[in-house]
Amino acid sequence: MTDAVHIVLDDTAMAAAGQGNILASRLIHCAHAESGWFLYAPACALVEADRTRPGTAEHLASLSGITVLDLDLAAALAIAWQKTWAAAHSHYAAHPTPDRPDGAIIATTAPHRWAGEAVRVLDLTP
Repeated sequence: MTDAVHIVLDDTAMAAAGQGNILASRLIHCAHAESGWFLYAPACALVEADRTRPGTAEHLASLSGITVLDLDLAAALAIAWQKTWAAAHSHYAAHPTPDRPDGAIIATTAPHRWAGEAVRVLDLTP
């Protein structure tokens, strides 16, 4: 276990951040200002968030505390089994990696979406 906090924003969390969700805003602040806090925006989820709330992708991608995760070959192959690319890329991004040995927590305003999935969830519902 590491002391670092790794959080993946799903598309609902990204859209909520653009609508002033205080919990999402706090995560963005921590990722920008606190050592050991890392916030990720999977590209497929970023696209879906922008479809829901235009301007979200450009805004979040410009923030220094957020790392946009590209859709690489491994991610593309892994997302085929999910209903949406946004959820699939977020799920894939939460898996352990050498940089995130404990995996990541998925921040969402739709925690029911993740019921039965083998991921940790942070409910951003106010």
